[in-house]
Amino acid sequence: MNLEVILGLSLACGLWLIILSTLVHRTEDFSERIASQLRAAELRKNSVSEFRNLPEGLYGGFTAMLAPAIETMYKTLGRSSLDTASLEKRIEQWGGGLTVSEYRVQQVLWSIGALTLALFLVVMGAVRGQVGIITGLILVLLAGACGFLGRDYWLTQQINKREKAMLAEFPALAELMALSVTAGESAIGSLERVVRSSNGELSKEFRKILALTRSGESLLSALQSFSRRTSVAALSRFVDGLIVAIERGTPLADVLRAQAQDVRDHAKRELMETAGKKEIGMMTPVVFLILPLTVLFAMFPGISLLNLNF
Repeated sequence: MNLEVILGLSLACGLWLIILSTLVHRTEDFSERIASQLRAAELRKNSVSEFRNLPEGLYGGFTAMLAPAIETMYKTLGRSSLDTASLEKRIEQWGGGLTVSEYRVQQVLWSIGALTLALFLVVMGAVRGQVGIITGLILVLLAGACGFLGRDYWLTQQINKREKAMLAEFPALAELMALSVTAGESAIGSLERVVRSSNGELSKEFRKILALTRSGESLLSALQSFSRRTSVAALSRFVDGLIVAIERGTPLADVLRAQAQDVRDHAKRELMETAGKKEIGMMTPVVFLILPLTVLFAMFPGISLLNLNF
């Protein structure tokens, strides 16, 4: 292998580690942001990553360089479908009605499909003399692994899409529940009215809650099971507010209106944050593409006159 190739690979690995470290340190949750302003020792202890207690010396420096990649891989595997308990929860969040075994079969089918396609392309390349045996074998194995993980990625996208739809439906349904409660209906009656007059992802979850209550389970227990299924913070707060209002007898309509307004404000904040990120992203082509051309066009006549004088 040439020295240029080794230096190029080293440079690429270094840049990749720098970018990965930047992305890892940028994705901090809310508890990590406010940990320095709180006195709760337990929160500060949980917010510190287990990969940051590193030894000193050359080994510690090398470990610190690879720590962002290891931490990202650790978190990704924890959220992947390799863990059966985590997979069951994610399937419930998706609401697709699959079992774990059926999902595993789909993963195997995706892997076989990707492996077959890669095998066909490798054979075509080998016939033309463009792909070697070892390279082709590596590509086929990578394709099979990508197909297996691709189903997991698609499940994540489906979960995110469903949760966004539930969050978009929530303010209107909460207002409808508040109107029903104000009219004199109970919490279960307002849920039934919402289910009858709407058809969406959040309405499906409300149908599950009503089904649990009809089977003999209490409303509080059904709401808590829904809170455990979902990973949307706004919906969890909504369920907690309902439970507290039902247990303590506080006005339920005010709680529902406050929750709906909180979700609307959160959507506005997310929209402003997205607009700010897009604005910063638009600076990249301006600074690196348009601005150099503008400077070049502005300086070209002067440079031409200087060349003519010489």
